[in-house]
Amino acid sequence: MITEALLYAATLPLTGKPHRKFIRYSVNLWSRAGRCAKDWAEHEEMSRDAIRAATTGLRQKRTAVVLGSGLLRDVPIKELARDFDTVVLVDLVHLASVRLRLTAKGYRNIRLIERDLSGYDHLAAGGEPEPLGFLRSVPYLDFVVSANLLSQIGRGVKRRYEAEAGRMPEDTVKRLITAHLAGLSGLSCPGCLVTDIAYTVIDRKGKTHEQADLLHGVSPPPAKAVWTWPVAPLGEESKDYRIEHKVIAAW
Repeated sequence: MITEALLYAATLPLTGKPHRKFIRYSVNLWSRAGRCAKDWAEHEEMSRDAIRAATTGLRQKRTAVVLGSGLLRDVPIKELARDFDTVVLVDLVHLASVRLRLTAKGYRNIRLIERDLSGYDHLAAGGEPEPLGFLRSVPYLDFVVSANLLSQIGRGVKRRYEAEAGRMPEDTVKRLITAHLAGLSGLSCPGCLVTDIAYTVIDRKGKTHEQADLLHGVSPPPAKAVWTWPVAPLGEESKDYRIEHKVIAAW
């Protein structure tokens, strides 16, 4: 708890006021990733491999954008920084630990942007959501990856929608997930989607107790790779069950 508190305190002054409320979530994710490092290792490597595969054969490697850069555990940042002239990392929060790591590695071609990628506020204002429209203004854009972000958008939007009952359209979650996928498919450069699409709660005997579609009925593009991510191994949330997510990669 002390380490988490220190990380929160170090990140607070580095984060814009509109996004400070999300620091706690990022710190909690950092803490869980540390506890579950062994169980998450294969998922993280599969994610990195998918992104590497998606960049193979690119004619130009000027600017790459990583949407949902997070802890960078699932992003091959070393290769991206080496191969591209500029790498732009976009997320709500960039933890102080991530910033320190980037500085320690001496990456001089990496830019950090704080941004809400959900499109929720634009939809709330009555507009047609285009959360990735800002990418059109990124110069020399040659590659974009959505890195284990889409289901997080869905969960975050669902929480806001339920808290603001009656204010937003009933199909808010589906519309914003669809808008993200449309933004990726409409890019003028190659893109890569890595996302978990479903979760399963399984007890010690292997019996399934709960399943859910994390994309809320929206169909993702055809997958080139599929794997299981043990998000919560036995003992993480309960001694009686584990939670597994189905992950796909498409490019």
